[in-house]
Amino acid sequence: MTATAQPATAAPAQALPAPGKPDPRYLALRNFAISISVFNIFGYTLLGFEQPWLWPFVAVITAYSAELVFEMISAWAYRRAPRFTGRGVRGLYEFLLPAHITALAVNMLTYGNNQLLPIIFGVIIGVGGKHALQAPVNGRMRHFMNPSNFGITVLLLCFGSWFSIAPPYQFTENANTFFRVMIPLIIATAGTVINALLTKRTPLIVGWLGAFAIQAFLRHWIWDVSLFSALGPMTGVAFVLFTNYMISDPGTTPSKGWPQFMFGSSVAFVYAILMVFNVVYTLFFATSLVCLLRGLGWWAAHLIAKRRTAGAWAPAEQAPRPAAVPGAVPGTSTGSPTGSIAA
Repeated sequence: MTATAQPATAAPAQALPAPGKPDPRYLALRNFAISISVFNIFGYTLLGFEQPWLWPFVAVITAYSAELVFEMISAWAYRRAPRFTGRGVRGLYEFLLPAHITALAVNMLTYGNNQLLPIIFGVIIGVGGKHALQAPVNGRMRHFMNPSNFGITVLLLCFGSWFSIAPPYQFTENANTFFRVMIPLIIATAGTVINALLTKRTPLIVGWLGAFAIQAFLRHWIWDVSLFSALGPMTGVAFVLFTNYMISDPGTTPSKGWPQFMFGSSVAFVYAILMVFNVVYTLFFATSLVCLLRGLGWWAAHLIAKRRTAGAWAPAEQAPRPAAVPGAVPGTSTGSPTGSIAA
């Protein structure tokens, strides 16, 4: 759940899809946006979402406004044209897709009773984090915090004494036994198709699920945690949503297979460490910590490379000048004791 990368300076043009072939990045964003929109419609009409029905509209309008304002500020700071200009309505539509996803995710996955302002705050934080928290990667500035997850994390840190994640039962509250089983299967199937065909994040999900199961067994064997309790989250709709639509965010996760696997595994093991220390809302905090460490790693690599480059191009020390010859005229190169040409 994210936006496209934003260049800090002039950067090499990205490879464009072949003529007539859809851009997979756009297709992934579009399908994410459609999926979460449809799920919200079903959630409010059939499943039993607890948030007021007006709040997703407020969240979306807030996200659109914040995205446009932050983009204009970024464009002014980097002295470039805003990324939503130049392609008319289609360009604006594609630009706002990540904000749409962030807004619906923050509202759907949190619960603040009758308090709307925290939701607005979380949406603004999630959208603004893409512009404020960036790191240099291959000559481009890229945001590294998962927008939806970051907005929810900040909300829980600021208002955790009375604000919480959405109750898991809301995703199947009004469904009968058959549909309670089918809902996670449908979500898992749709998410798997999107991640396998478009976002290409299958290794990440495999690493996440495998490491989550491993950490459950380790906590059971070492700390005597109930195995059913440790593995239980994997059976819920919230976990399936998190797996297919949160942790697999293509904008803030690695693009190659092995780094993807390590990213997903890292989130699972950070989750285990936080659980040992009885930290609540662990999924969101674990993802934020791994994203933060990844961003700090980018900055560290950039600064090290910059220092090495500066050292390689540093001018060599000048050789010491020869001692002045008595009687020589300054600026001459003759070997004559008087430094002059005989008349």
